Amino acid sequence: MGKYVCEPCGYVYDPEIGDPDSGIEPGTAFEDLPEDWVCPVCGVGKDMFVEE
Repeated sequence: MGKYVCEPCGYVYDPEIGDPDSGIEPGTAFEDLPEDWVCPVCGVGKDMFVEE
C-alpha cells in the first residue's frame, strides 16, 4: 500500500495510519477510501492526490 500526496497542500495519506479524524481505520488502502472522502487539510477530492 503506497502513500498518496495531496497536490494542492502537501498532505500525505499514509495507509498505515489511515485518517482517524474521518473514521478511516489504519490499514485502509487509498483505493479503498470512500469516493466522497476529502483531504482533511484542504478539502479537495481524491482526484487531486498523486502516488508518492
